[in-house]
Amino acid sequence: MATLNLTESTFAETIQGNSIVFVDFWAEWCGPCRNFAPVYEKASEANPDIVFAKVDTEAEQALAGSFQVSSIPTLMAIRDGVVLYSQAGALPQEAFDNLVQAVRDVNMEEVRAEIAKSEPQPPAE
Repeated sequence: MATLNLTESTFAETIQGNSIVFVDFWAEWCGPCRNFAPVYEKASEANPDIVFAKVDTEAEQALAGSFQVSSIPTLMAIRDGVVLYSQAGALPQEAFDNLVQAVRDVNMEEVRAEIAKSEPQPPAE
């Protein structure tokens, strides 16, 4: 599957409509971004059941800002609407492949339980 170009208007729909989404925040002028692009593309071809998307931080400054992207490339992994990974820096192929597998392996029931524990509870009456 080819990578998708995300915009502010397509971001939420893409995240909500897919189980696993990787997002690469990048810019044309960024050398490390260009070096990471073939690694990202290879992973997208090897994992057709996962959405691999890109956000051009020059064209989508508000979207990048809403995720506090201050350094590129920044890679984000989202599963069932929950951000599981967000970190700046390009990964070598093996490390990225390991990350893809780790996101697949996450027990989302446990993640949702942890999120529920951390949410403020209404006061008891």
